Amino acid sequence: MNARPLLAAVLLLGACAKAPTDLTVTERVVHAPARITIEAEGVLKSAKATPLTVPGQQWSQRQLAWALPDGSRVKQGDLVARFAAESSKLQLATALVDLQRNTLARAAKEGELDGATGKLEVDLSQVEGLLAIARRYAGASDGLLARNTILDAVQDEHFLGVKEGTLNWQKSMATTRGKAEFALIDAQRAANDKLASDRRSDLAALELKAPHDGLVVLEADWSGEKPRVGASMWAGNNFATLPDTQNMEVELALPQSEAGGLKEGQRVELAPLGAPEQKVVSEIAWIAAAAAPRGRDSPVKYLSFKAKVDAAAVAKYAWTPGQRFRADIVLLDAKDAITVPNIAVRASGETSEVSVRTGGGTATRPVKLGVRGPARSQVLDGLSSGDEIVLAAPQTQGAAPGVEKKPATAAAATKAAAAP
Repeated sequence: MNARPLLAAVLLLGACAKAPTDLTVTERVVHAPARITIEAEGVLKSAKATPLTVPGQQWSQRQLAWALPDGSRVKQGDLVARFAAESSKLQLATALVDLQRNTLARAAKEGELDGATGKLEVDLSQVEGLLAIARRYAGASDGLLARNTILDAVQDEHFLGVKEGTLNWQKSMATTRGKAEFALIDAQRAANDKLASDRRSDLAALELKAPHDGLVVLEADWSGEKPRVGASMWAGNNFATLPDTQNMEVELALPQSEAGGLKEGQRVELAPLGAPEQKVVSEIAWIAAAAAPRGRDSPVKYLSFKAKVDAAAVAKYAWTPGQRFRADIVLLDAKDAITVPNIAVRASGETSEVSVRTGGGTATRPVKLGVRGPARSQVLDGLSSGDEIVLAAPQTQGAAPGVEKKPATAAAATKAAAAP
């Protein structure tokens, strides 16, 4: 038996087992219709919403007795909510009692002042009479009256003069003190009158009515809870909003890293979550000046933007404020364009470049990019139909004995590039 053919076959099989397989991932460039979009989510809101606040004087307490369900449609003048104010009733009753007490206190003070003033006037009248007699005797000559009688009259005149001055001072002070006490009583009455008037106003403002047609959207408090029957509320706080359904918009947000290509006027395709058949087309009407974090839990910044919604679509599909929407922002919609996966593009200073496969290997070629999407980018210059661009760095890997290696595809590389 000749062993040479057998040895040659074994050596050939070993060489084939160790032969390298080229796993370079490429994609062939073609001119074709291209569409690049970014997905976002947002909430339907009204561009003009009338705030509905809890009725009553500022900081007066209320209890919600009844309210329309969230999302109810109302006409102008319809009742939205009814409140109870037991504390206002108690304060009104207390104020009315205080007013009666004030009236009695003033009457008692008037009687006390009149009595004191009358007593002083009687004393003054007596002193004036005695003083007149004392003055008459004090001026008599020694021949008419005894000397001691005249001296007593002189002393009586001085004493009665001082007493008269004291009584006049007491009368003046009683009048002044009485005016001050009356002023205090009147001030207390004015305060009680104001309190009673405010509480009457509170009790007269226990119903909240719609100022115009619209859709009632209940406002959540700081804890995220919406008003419920029996809850305590304060007058002046937000209770609900009445959006203008003729002027609706969807407020959207994108991470700052994905929002670089947003511009006002770009096309937006909107549809409620779970209802893609209700799709409408709009455009970006407003973009925030700067991105901002959504909360304290995450430092990721989001850029907010808005898209108007046609009132006819809102009425047709019965959309309500607060409904969540999915949006496709159309960055590029061309009938003939060249696009490449982002994984194939590298930044080189201020320019971009790709690797193009040639007959003898690969070559770096600068390209001019247009619209950049989350997975693919538009190429304006630098590539032609038929070029084969490299998506992944070439690598050589030995095939295991008995296992056939399959070449990688561009679709698989694109899927891997888009995966998080």
